[in-house]
Amino acid sequence: MAPARPTRSRSGALCRQLLLALTILTFTCDACKKVILQVPSQLDAEKFVGRVNLKECFQSANLIHSSDPDFQILEDGSVYTTNAILLSSEERSFTILLYNTENQEEKKLLVLLQHQTKVLKKRHSKEKVLRRAKRRWAPIPCSMQENSLGPFPLFLQQIQSDTAQNYTIFYSIRGPGVDREPINLFYVERDTGNLYCTRPVDREEYESFELIAFATTPDGYTPELPLPLVIRIEDENDNYPVFTETTYVFTVSENCRVGSTVGQVCATDKDEPDTMHTRLKYSIIEQLPAYPMLFSMHPTTGVITTSSSQLDREVTDKYQLKIKVQDMDGQYFGLQTTSTCIINIGDVNDNLPTFTRTSYVTSVEENTVDVEILRVTVEDKDLMNTVNWRANYTILKGNENGNFKIVTDPKTNEGVLCVVKPLNYEERQQVNLQIGVVNEALYSREAHSRSVMSTATVTVNVKNQDEGPECSPAVQTVQIKENVPVGTKSNGYKAYDPETRSSSSIRYKKLTDPKGWVTIDEKEGSITIFRNLDREAESIRDGIYNITILASDKDGKTCTGTLGIILQDVNDNGAVIPKRTVVICKTVLSSADIVAVDPDGPTNGPPFDFSLESDPDSDLERKWRLTKINDTAARLFFQEDLPFGTYRVPVRVTDRHGLSLITPLNVMLCDCVTENDCTLRTDPRTDHGEVRLGKWAILAILLGIALLFCILFTLVCGSTGAAKQPKVFPDDLAQQNLIVSNTEAPGDDKICPTNGFTMHTVGNSAQGICGTLESGVKNGGQETIELVKGGHQTLEPCRGTGHHHTLDSCRGGPAEVDNCRYTCSEWHDFTQIRLGEKVQLCNQDDKHKHAQDYVLTYNYEGKGSVAGSIGCCSERQEEDGLEFLDHLEPKFRTLAEACVKR
Repeated sequence: MAPARPTRSRSGALCRQLLLALTILTFTCDACKKVILQVPSQLDAEKFVGRVNLKECFQSANLIHSSDPDFQILEDGSVYTTNAILLSSEERSFTILLYNTENQEEKKLLVLLQHQTKVLKKRHSKEKVLRRAKRRWAPIPCSMQENSLGPFPLFLQQIQSDTAQNYTIFYSIRGPGVDREPINLFYVERDTGNLYCTRPVDREEYESFELIAFATTPDGYTPELPLPLVIRIEDENDNYPVFTETTYVFTVSENCRVGSTVGQVCATDKDEPDTMHTRLKYSIIEQLPAYPMLFSMHPTTGVITTSSSQLDREVTDKYQLKIKVQDMDGQYFGLQTTSTCIINIGDVNDNLPTFTRTSYVTSVEENTVDVEILRVTVEDKDLMNTVNWRANYTILKGNENGNFKIVTDPKTNEGVLCVVKPLNYEERQQVNLQIGVVNEALYSREAHSRSVMSTATVTVNVKNQDEGPECSPAVQTVQIKENVPVGTKSNGYKAYDPETRSSSSIRYKKLTDPKGWVTIDEKEGSITIFRNLDREAESIRDGIYNITILASDKDGKTCTGTLGIILQDVNDNGAVIPKRTVVICKTVLSSADIVAVDPDGPTNGPPFDFSLESDPDSDLERKWRLTKINDTAARLFFQEDLPFGTYRVPVRVTDRHGLSLITPLNVMLCDCVTENDCTLRTDPRTDHGEVRLGKWAILAILLGIALLFCILFTLVCGSTGAAKQPKVFPDDLAQQNLIVSNTEAPGDDKICPTNGFTMHTVGNSAQGICGTLESGVKNGGQETIELVKGGHQTLEPCRGTGHHHTLDSCRGGPAEVDNCRYTCSEWHDFTQIRLGEKVQLCNQDDKHKHAQDYVLTYNYEGKGSVAGSIGCCSERQEEDGLEFLDHLEPKFRTLAEACVKR
């Protein structure tokens, strides 16, 4: 858009003078900017007109003036009217010039310029001096005032295309405010391009509108590209600033320093940011109580601080401030809002507790404990039920014996004085205490001034009490020799009256006397021996015999004490040997140690002398000999090769004072290694043998018997079944073939070590009705027996030379039953011994469990196997007889290699 050319009229000279003056000011002053504002024809006083950018001007300006006295310019560039202005309907625009002047000559020139401007404005109102020039098709800056009063439709600007000289151009617009919300806010005249607004706009709802303008011919041709139009809504100060809270509550400690932060208030304004409309200033309007003024507020940040250090919660614990926030940087025409701020004064321990009285008097009976005798009160101006108010009491003087304590009652804050250790009137009739009090919290002014603890004195009068006799000390002792004659008198127990310190009115009575050894005199408390005293009695410990005495006065009040009778030792017991039976394992030892003890005390005991007590005709000393080891022990030797048995050996033991005692010992000579293994084999006096069996031997016998019955039962059942069924498998079935079998039997050709088993030769045709048996060994060599089921299996001894004799299975005629039974009897004798040895191996497992294959039942698998039986009871044999593994088929060679050691 191009500005209209000025008309040639009488006002042209004045306009040229004004422009000349502007040129002079431009060089002599600092001309900031020239702005054209569109305003209504009628403007009220103090009405916002628009805003200009003064950032560049402020870099060198110190004062800002308007060339038109009807307008004023603020620091943020806001333009306001100073007076009510009425403009002609034809002239809707006028010029405002902004200057920054410093010297007086420029100010005078500015006054002249303002006068000339007024003349020019009047002349413009009578005639039109400018002619509108043809506009170009380019983006045109446009703005409108928020909440404009009209009249509506309100002309904003004209858009025009240069192509209108050659074509008939129709203008149209689109965008927000036209065909989008808010709809129909703007429209453009089709023929002229004049842009109008139909109603007021709120900037807080719409800050700007971006429209698109089109220029087209009637036939739809568009000679121009779409033109973007931005309509900016100029802000109006129509929103009051609002505090974020209706009431602010802060707390500040009393006696705080000047400038201490109390809190910060905050307000918001919906108007355009970074303008005078949102530039807020805070201030305090009113304080209650009003005097003295203790707070101040920062105008920009809203921070409230203390302006005095005289805050005293005990005087005023709360202040109320009425605060204000105003926009337009606090100018008188700015919008403002008020709020309330309540400031609570926090308590600190600036007041010491003080006793309400300086001295107290109380009393307590003697011998009483855990009783309350006095309550003391204090005054404290600090906040109640806080650490600054709660009191801590202490006893400063007079409680050296620890008879008293003072505690705080948490409900009343009183000091409670109690007696925790009984007082004695006879020792002290009055006690003077000094008590002090402080708060739980430290005194806040200790750094500035030395605090003084509040103290008070307490006089405690001790009341006398008839407390009865006093048994002091509670345990008294008297020494008496044991075995003194019955009726002997001795000192006893003494109690006394604590008030008179006399025992004359005290009566005594025996409460406990475990053995009834003494009696007690009722008036004097002395004792008389009633039965013989024995220091070595079982219930006497450390030689002291205790009895309990009850002492009572004439009023029936009592006390209890203990009288310990220390029994002085007398040599009235000889030394004895506690262990009367002595075991000597003859195979490993030739002596045994004997120890003697004396019930008397150490002065009447060791060292002991040991000797054999024998008759002149006895040969005891020839068979036995004693050697002293130490003061209490000796060693007994046998000197001849005595047979096993029990011998009676009397030994005399003499203590240091010559008192002796004979102890008969029973000495056992055993064939053993330790005393626990001792078993008497022969009694020389009776010639009777004695056999003792242990628990494992008994268990082995029982298991052997049970196993024997199982074997016999299996043999009988097997022979019966064999008589009914013919042989199923041929002899050579096992040759390089797997035997089909669902039962198992013991292995063949089992070799057992020699252990006293005697094998008798059986007839040539002995029938094997006893079942399958393992082989035995005879005379250091080997003899293999194979008994198999079937009526045609026989036992035949095949003797040969050398060390290896075997009995192989062979075929024969009828068997002799008696011979077979004889063979089974020999098998029973063999297994009874061997079974006991095998049972001993059962417990060698960590968990004491039998091996899984210890006793297994096998059935017959076939004849001709050269491999031995496998089991935990079998012995490892040489690998002889395993050559057949080398001739197996290929599929069995891998198994054979795993079985044979290479």
